[in-house]
Amino acid sequence: MSRRLTVVTATLLVFLGVVGLFVLSARTWGRSGEGGGSLFGPRVAVVELEGLIAETDDLVRELRQHRENPSIKAVVIRINSPGGVVGPTQEVYDAIRHIREAGKPVVASLGAVAASGGYYIAAAADQIYANPGSLTGSIGVIMQMANLDSLMKKVGVEYVVVKAGAFKDIGNVSRPMTPEERRVLQTLLDDVHAQFIDAVAKGRKLPREQVVQFADGRVFSGTQALSLKMVDALGGLEEAINGAAKLANLPTPPAVERPRRRFSIIDLVRNELGLPAPATLLRPALPIFKTPLYLMD
Repeated sequence: MSRRLTVVTATLLVFLGVVGLFVLSARTWGRSGEGGGSLFGPRVAVVELEGLIAETDDLVRELRQHRENPSIKAVVIRINSPGGVVGPTQEVYDAIRHIREAGKPVVASLGAVAASGGYYIAAAADQIYANPGSLTGSIGVIMQMANLDSLMKKVGVEYVVVKAGAFKDIGNVSRPMTPEERRVLQTLLDDVHAQFIDAVAKGRKLPREQVVQFADGRVFSGTQALSLKMVDALGGLEEAINGAAKLANLPTPPAVERPRRRFSIIDLVRNELGLPAPATLLRPALPIFKTPLYLMD
């Protein structure tokens, strides 16, 4: 029995050793990019922002880790997003500002779509690269709510609300919105819109009055955005990485730490079936995709 346990233990240790070497090799391959370089040498980190902006805790944590890692000399944030909820968008914006305050340059690379909240986040970077056909801008705030009053009366549904506070049921779908309620919500959206404009003016180093001229919800191509000084240059992810390396005084092409990949059974099944990513399912209507939530989109 003792000999059998020894053999099993030895086999298990060998197996774990092989797995460990495989994982280390995979991590080394995944984190060294153009230009190769050591896993522990100075490098540029790439992080990804994909889809609607709602839950950003993991992304903010990843940005903080890159800020605290002395081997990471610059960060590139690759953005493919039509926007999202205001609060999480501002958290990512602040996380990028903290990286810059720590002395590390940040470059934004706009993919197919970086609109509304996606552009808000990009504005926090030192430089922004966009493809000529990237869709960006859409500087605005929206809130949409349904009015089911007529439908509910037609089917005989009575909606009863008990509240304390005049505006506690603002946006109630069972009745039309009152003029005073509309005024309250409009004041709220105007305030957040002003925050958006201020963030873009600060990040892009543009007069606020100049930003106001194109902050009316319009969507722009990368080429149009360049003429408005909303972006710094036309180019893809490779150009953005090299641009970040230059800002950090690294050779080009630099060693690159790739985004951390998290295993997802949903993504595995989707890839096996040949289905597109969720973000591409919305193309080309991403910049005008709306939900009833309070979005920067």
